[in-house]
Amino acid sequence: MSDAILEALFETIEDRKARLPEDSYTASLFTHEKGENAVLEKLGEETTELILAAKDEDETEIAHESADLVYHLLVLLAMQDMELADLLAELETRRE
Repeated sequence: MSDAILEALFETIEDRKARLPEDSYTASLFTHEKGENAVLEKLGEETTELILAAKDEDETEIAHESADLVYHLLVLLAMQDMELADLLAELETRRE
């Protein structure tokens, strides 16, 4: 996954956070009555689904659930007022 794809997705998430359009799933995560817990629950759910897809060696589902996990992780970063650059910088330190 290129940085450009992640950057575009994160920009969309930040836009939804700022505008809170009524028909947006992303915006609904920012306004959910459970608050941050709603995203944390989704991260747990997507992690479990990814593990099960990997156990079943289902490459299509692995890709799908991985994308869901990354998306919800980016929403969490936005909720914490972090930047994508924070994640990318941490990943960069692990290349060494």
